[in-house]
Amino acid sequence: MDMHTVVVGTSGTTAQDVIAVARGNARVELSAAAVDALAAARTIVDALAAKPEPVYGVSTGFGALASRHISQDLRAQLQRNIVRSHAAGMGPRVEREVVRALMFLRLKTVASGHTGVRPEVAQTMADVLNAGITPVVHEYGSLGCSGDLAPLSHCALALMGEGDAEGPDGAVRPAGELLAAHGITPVELREKEGLALLNGTDGMLGMLVMALADLKNLYTSADITAALSLEALLGTDKVLTPELHAIRPHPGQGVSADNMLRVLAGSGLTGHHQDDAPRVQDAYSVRCAPQVNGAGRDTLDYAGIVAGRELASAVDNPVVLPDGRVESNGNFHGAPVAYVLDFLAIVAADLGSITERRTDRLLDKNRSHGLPPFLADDAGVDSGLMIAQYTQAALVSEMKRLAVPASADSIPSSAMQEDHVSMGWSAARKLRTAVDNLARIVAVELYAATRAIELRAAQGLTPAPASQAAIEALRAAGVQGPGPDRFLSPDLAAADAFVRAGKLVAAVEPVTGPLA
Repeated sequence: MDMHTVVVGTSGTTAQDVIAVARGNARVELSAAAVDALAAARTIVDALAAKPEPVYGVSTGFGALASRHISQDLRAQLQRNIVRSHAAGMGPRVEREVVRALMFLRLKTVASGHTGVRPEVAQTMADVLNAGITPVVHEYGSLGCSGDLAPLSHCALALMGEGDAEGPDGAVRPAGELLAAHGITPVELREKEGLALLNGTDGMLGMLVMALADLKNLYTSADITAALSLEALLGTDKVLTPELHAIRPHPGQGVSADNMLRVLAGSGLTGHHQDDAPRVQDAYSVRCAPQVNGAGRDTLDYAGIVAGRELASAVDNPVVLPDGRVESNGNFHGAPVAYVLDFLAIVAADLGSITERRTDRLLDKNRSHGLPPFLADDAGVDSGLMIAQYTQAALVSEMKRLAVPASADSIPSSAMQEDHVSMGWSAARKLRTAVDNLARIVAVELYAATRAIELRAAQGLTPAPASQAAIEALRAAGVQGPGPDRFLSPDLAAADAFVRAGKLVAAVEPVTGPLA
């Protein structure tokens, strides 16, 4: 387990800390300020609980049942019951990294001192994360309003020693057994605490943060593969010159053009578009790559701004304010996060679409400017990469379906009390699939473009030094180059792993310098 430690304070957290905990198993600690804030807020809740007047979440029922005043002798049962009843998820298990992100982000809000949760409950949340215990959370159950209720409830259930969880060894066991094995005492929830553990956008936010990290790598990788395809197609790099992008100053466009230009520096393949088969201009999928990739980058930047705001937020209902008021609010609504999750699925689909068009062009002898059909060794006997493009096209088609926004939907719940919901969890779940598919799509272009460049080298044309570095690293990773037909799936899987791990970017940066 990584010994890096993330300290949770009262003012939110960072994307880097979320990823460190979710993917890097970083240790979690509460700051002294957070412990003090927790204790102070709890004093306020305890005082309200002792009063005869009903206070939502403290001494009432929940949602459509908020009008019932709950007597003191039933309040512990009320908090247990909300967790048990809301842990109603169904379907496949959610990935471990998503659950860890969700738990950590809930702890972030609890530690703000705005929830009224006791310090010992927050410490138990940290202890469970540090022990590597991951509650079993299911795919379906969140509407993205009143937070990710069902997923968070399954996590809260494990804190109570109930339900199932995965241990650090990967085996699923009763949560109570895992807590006992790690010396963790199950929590006994008091007023407000059950509700406070459930009412947040933590699942969708965690998935947004991780998607942004993955997409940053994929957008840089896609700039590289677009440059490789331009090179393999004997295109012109004049369209990448800075002065052309300065007169349309979208930031991402300029970044993508600069990345591509640096990859192509020193190429002996670019600039041949007026040779044997003259072209006035390259096709849009080649010439407009910076504009499309760049627009996606700008969308990533906006999504990062929204994620940063949410990471700084305390999302709960009701909340404890510094002046001692406990107020109901609507901050748990997932709309801000849901919208950008859907935006990202749209731009990922379009990046996949333009990427596939370049691959198809590389394989078509009528448009590839001298490359063999399907980049085959002996076309007719060999099919080359024909079906690799089919696979890529199937992935693109799926990406287009995943780009349909979840946040445009709403379905009422809780007897019409919760009559407009965000569907942010659903937007996040489909974005994860889209990100996975995009990595595969970029990997297929990489596979085709590197093969095409090697075939050009056999024609006496020398690639750019950065392109050569990418090819050498890919071949060292076990992805084979041109030759007779072979079992293709393992090569494509290895190329996918190469892209996904950031190895393509790492391979060219010693030549190009750091790419954005």
